[in-house]
Amino acid sequence: MPNLYGFEVKHATVNEIDAIAEITRAAFLKYCEAARISTDIEALNETFDDIRRDIENKEVYVAFIDNVPVGSVRIEILDGGLAHLSRFGVREDQRNNGIGKILMNVVDNRMKLHNVKRLELHTASWALPLVRFYYGRGFYVESVENSRGYPRALMVKEYK
Repeated sequence: MPNLYGFEVKHATVNEIDAIAEITRAAFLKYCEAARISTDIEALNETFDDIRRDIENKEVYVAFIDNVPVGSVRIEILDGGLAHLSRFGVREDQRNNGIGKILMNVVDNRMKLHNVKRLELHTASWALPLVRFYYGRGFYVESVENSRGYPRALMVKEYK
């Protein structure tokens, strides 16, 4: 049987900035709704140059189906075996079909390659589908804080 579609995850380039912005915007509008918070958050206010800087300074990945960008994630590798995951999103029409899991598998492989021992991310503790997703990928809630005006969980995944 022939392949029904082509799937690929690759490092982002400046050519994908518009798609990354669109994916991030849609994902974080949904995030704000799930978290019951204002849409005045950093992820919804980033510029073309902000995304370009992330591509230059972080590991940014884009998932494609049939050459159409459908998901993205950013990872900042820090000193001391630490990394921070941010701006994870999948297009709404592609959610719940494994794109997020595949992106997270790429993240896991990259963390191991970089000898990362601890991967952190923040997510709204009220966004139960996200918390469940991250739990399913091996993260746990280390703490909850309210510095941005809503309860944000610090979720951690440890690598051996």
